Amino acid sequence: MTTDQDLAELGQQFRVDAVRATSHAASGHATSSMSAADLMAVLLARHLRYDFDWPDHPGNDHLILSKGHASPLLYAAYKAAGAITDEELMTFRASGSRLEGHPTPRLPWVDVATGSLGQGLPVGVGIALAGRRLDPMPYRVWVLCGDSELAEGSNWEAFEHAGFEQLSNLTLVVDVNRLGQRGPTRHQWDLDAYARRADAFGWHTVEVDGHDPAAIDAAYTEAAGVTDRPTVVLARTQKGRGVSAVQDREGMHGKPVPDTDEAIAELGGVRELRIEVERPAATTAPRQAHGVHADLPRWSKGEQVATRNAYGEALAAVGADRGDVVALDGEVSDSTRSAFFAKQHPDRFFECYIAEQELVATAVGMQVRGWTPFASTFAAFLTRAHDFIRMAAVSRASLSLAGSHAGVAIGEDGPSQMGLEDLAMFRSVHGSTVLYPCDGNQTAKLVAAMADGGGIRYLRTSRGAGPVIYGPDEGFPVGGSKLLRSSDEDRLTVVAAGVTVHEALTAADRLAADGIRVRVLDLYSVKPVDAHALLEAAEATGCLLTVEDHRPEGGIGDAVLDAFTDGRPVPRLIRLAVETMPGSASPEEQLRDAGIDAAAIVAAVRRQLDEPTVA
Repeated sequence: MTTDQDLAELGQQFRVDAVRATSHAASGHATSSMSAADLMAVLLARHLRYDFDWPDHPGNDHLILSKGHASPLLYAAYKAAGAITDEELMTFRASGSRLEGHPTPRLPWVDVATGSLGQGLPVGVGIALAGRRLDPMPYRVWVLCGDSELAEGSNWEAFEHAGFEQLSNLTLVVDVNRLGQRGPTRHQWDLDAYARRADAFGWHTVEVDGHDPAAIDAAYTEAAGVTDRPTVVLARTQKGRGVSAVQDREGMHGKPVPDTDEAIAELGGVRELRIEVERPAATTAPRQAHGVHADLPRWSKGEQVATRNAYGEALAAVGADRGDVVALDGEVSDSTRSAFFAKQHPDRFFECYIAEQELVATAVGMQVRGWTPFASTFAAFLTRAHDFIRMAAVSRASLSLAGSHAGVAIGEDGPSQMGLEDLAMFRSVHGSTVLYPCDGNQTAKLVAAMADGGGIRYLRTSRGAGPVIYGPDEGFPVGGSKLLRSSDEDRLTVVAAGVTVHEALTAADRLAADGIRVRVLDLYSVKPVDAHALLEAAEATGCLLTVEDHRPEGGIGDAVLDAFTDGRPVPRLIRLAVETMPGSASPEEQLRDAGIDAAAIVAAVRRQLDEPTVA
């Protein structure tokens, strides 16, 4: 497309196709698509470098539609580029269609799912950072977002991070159409208000009429010429542009236009324009992940090792073996022990500071580029990033997360620092893997397994040191468990993980000294859970007692219960978990006060078996 009038016609085609698709579906966001149509037309026709026949081309630009509700605009652009047909466009929002209400990677040209507002830019920062610091390539990251979502704090974490890293390969285009879902946005058309904020974070800003193709083209060209900072193009637009019945009118959000035929006629009718999107220059192929053959750290039985330390040492070892592994942290690397990786591989370590949403988003962005990220912070603080984790699963993302300082066992720091809900949070994520090791060798093996895993993987680590109970050559498959105590005389099974494994072993030994035999099962894989081992234990002993340094809701007790939802008889179940509000105390006092230490286990077993309590 060589003329500005051609671009204007393409923008009109995008509007017509958005109207057609939403009207046919009887739902969807026509007006939000129409406001950004000219912004998309100029980008696609003159600035985007993308091979639609090779979505994984390492030199492709990345286009993220952060305002995912405007998916009809994105699909109209794909149609104009020849990636989809008009027939497929008309399947918008239909059951089984790839063209979902908000875009997901079911389409090969979509990097990440969007629609939960405030996520496109943070993820775009991760993609841009990979292109700047990991494998310098000429690709550009384009993020198209709405003005309403600039109220999200996650966006300002991203503004800060991108400005600090001087990501000149990142351009944010803001569709400032004045209207949100229920009425005007906070700043409406005050472009200067947005510009002042972006400038304060070190961004280059351009203000433009978002319906003037020549001005948009000049703004994009200007952005590409900036070499020391990211650029934000602030485009004043009108929601529902081109159709008088909806243009700049409140109450029209998320709806088809009132009269489809009238709207199409007002927009100049149906068009069938096709554009040849410029393909990227040839570049090197992306790295390929491979199995872990690292010399993992090894500890002898009886040594005292904190699982957080084991995580850091194992991650550093995996990083030495795997050049695709990167580590990110939220300014607590000296505590999570990802600092061990940073010391050995400083070029692949990324400090995200105390911005947990951006921490996870950066990891998601890096895995888009083929890297294998491990992101860590305190388990309690990952709750801030839950929506990013949830959306990462929708994005079919592959990344590993490590939460340290789990449970009351951290001791004196108190409840604000204690991860007590994290197992429930991660178990609820679609397709997730949740691991909770109890010693150093187990942790090291699970870290290596995570590097080759898929989906969202979570490793829960502990602050304090505990005894090594497994040899360095022991195997720990995901979905497995370890039987630590068993006999033909077992009257009950204690199921534990992490710090409570050691309490369970102590309790079992005390009970054995009084002639009471109990089985001890280390359920280090909380999801997927070892249902077979649990069924065997239930059949052998008739009663399962779970003990966990976590709230009773959603943790190990619920994971065990899930193994018996297939209609089989459910054994007697006893649950010990943290039901109090902790204060400051030593780790030993915390476990005692929460009722999850060895003494509490012994007492619970005796109550269940109607055995007298030994003073």
